[in-house]
Amino acid sequence: MHDFPAGRFAVWATAWLTGRAAYDEALDAITGSTAHRVSGLPGTDEAVPLGWALTALRGLGERRFRLVLPVAGDVRGLPRAPGLAPLALESGQAAVGEHLALVPEPLGPEVVQWTAFPLTGLPPVAPPAEGNLRAVSGALDLAVGDTARALAGLDLARWNPEVPALLAGLAKTTTAPGLPHDHDPVALSVLARAQRLARVLDLALADAPGGAVNHSQAAARDEALRPLARSVREAVEAAFNAVPR
Repeated sequence: MHDFPAGRFAVWATAWLTGRAAYDEALDAITGSTAHRVSGLPGTDEAVPLGWALTALRGLGERRFRLVLPVAGDVRGLPRAPGLAPLALESGQAAVGEHLALVPEPLGPEVVQWTAFPLTGLPPVAPPAEGNLRAVSGALDLAVGDTARALAGLDLARWNPEVPALLAGLAKTTTAPGLPHDHDPVALSVLARAQRLARVLDLALADAPGGAVNHSQAAARDEALRPLARSVREAVEAAFNAVPR
């Protein structure tokens, strides 16, 4: 299961800032049993507990955070703060507000280090376009169908037999836990499917033990998976960034 601490921060910090969640509820949901510390927070000289950052958000004038999942060649939604893009690309995620951006880096199973980037004085960056959740879900369905057909033609089952089983199980209705109680049910469903598909991508991109996959086969596989990877990324962003009206 892919973990998106920046997504949890974005959705729960927004819920806290808009009065939809209590401080303790939001902090517990973000951190769980893991220690989180933040460096680079304005007004601090050393790393501080994540709770300090959460408390400081209102003083900074923040109103909402968004999850951004940058990849090489597509860093839309990332402000041009020095050092932000390289670290966010390495992490694969960032939580971006109006005055602050934060990037998580797991330091083993028990500690997450966050780096804060003040955005005051920087040119505003338009947030990524937020598609209708049902449209995003439909795009995910289309990508799954196209990818399944392409992978069947490549005989991926021979490389990793778990992949077809995971694809076949996507019709099962599931929801992603751990988000605010008033989060859009469609967003919860989209996120659960996207996380399952992220697992499909992991398995499909990994050569099965002892499998003989030559360069041309691997290239064809990667090309077939690219649209699904893009749809999964967009679905995860849309699901975490959904805000109740």
